[in-house]
Amino acid sequence: MSVSDPVAELPEFQHDVDASGLTCPLPILRAKKALAQMESGQVLRVITTDPKAVRDFQAFAKQSGNGLVAQHETPDSVQHFLRRR
Repeated sequence: MSVSDPVAELPEFQHDVDASGLTCPLPILRAKKALAQMESGQVLRVITTDPKAVRDFQAFAKQSGNGLVAQHETPDSVQHFLRRR
C-alpha cells in the first residue's frame, strides 16, 4: 500500500465519510463511528484534507486492527480506504 496509488486500482467501498475541512482527531473519530456500524470485510472510504491524516490513519489502522487497504492523494485531498476487521 502506498500513498498515491493509481485511481484505477482503488478498492470498491460500501460506506463513505467526507471529513474534508476537519483536523485531527475528528476524521479518525468519524471513521471509527462509521466502522462500528459496518459488517466485517466491508470497506470504508474517508476523504480528508488535513495533511497529517495520512499518518494518523496509518496509526489508527495499526491500533484498531482494521486494514488500511489504500491511501490515494490528490492535490486537494486524500482518500483512505479501511477494511472493517
